[in-house]
Amino acid sequence: MGKLEGKTAIITGASRGMGESHARRFVREGARVLLTDMRIAEGEALAKDLGPNAKFVQHDVTKAADWDSVIREAEAFFGPVEILVNNAGILGAMAKTADISEADYLQVCAVNQHSVYLGMHAVIPSMLRRGKGSIVNISSIAGLVANYGFPSLAYVASKFAVRGMTKAAAVEYGPHNIRANSVHPGFIMTPMMVEATNEEGGDALSMIPLGRIAEPEEVSNLVLFLASDESSYISGAEHVIDAGMTAQ
Repeated sequence: MGKLEGKTAIITGASRGMGESHARRFVREGARVLLTDMRIAEGEALAKDLGPNAKFVQHDVTKAADWDSVIREAEAFFGPVEILVNNAGILGAMAKTADISEADYLQVCAVNQHSVYLGMHAVIPSMLRRGKGSIVNISSIAGLVANYGFPSLAYVASKFAVRGMTKAAAVEYGPHNIRANSVHPGFIMTPMMVEATNEEGGDALSMIPLGRIAEPEEVSNLVLFLASDESSYISGAEHVIDAGMTAQ
């Protein structure tokens, strides 16, 4: 029996990178997973590959109406939602505080921060109907310290916000058996990282005590643990997976 047997999960930004890795692991562990993303072809292909326990829905995480549709789809196909992984995110414009435009700042905050509010706002009622739930919000080491190597007030602001919003939800809904935790990855080998650095690691390796970039599956191990009943007494905490970067 898998660690998520019988549980319904929603994973945003699921068509590639860490989201795809989380989706594959969740299905292997017995979950019924609604995958959401704006990348339609990749998302549909992934759902087909994963089989009947996966369904893809096109989803703009910054739109409340889209979240309402996602909840309806999840409950109609799989039942009340027990797990939410707010994984969708962007780096956005890399610019210092005096240089970043208001439009670029707001775009990053909309995708990385406001979507987390919208997701929790939409999913918690379903979790209340289920009688329990686990929310896993993907933040970053930039939600703990000023971002390594990538100057961006917007990214840092959004990821710090995710950390605080997670704690607020954990306190508010703990009495209803709903847990919330944030995950703070360092450098992970995903398309977003490669696109941002134009390389596969490069100078980043000198900042990492373990001396290597993580594979997405390594983050999925942590996300799976937090989503499962194995972490039943863990809530309101930040979980760092960065090979020691923020220990320096």
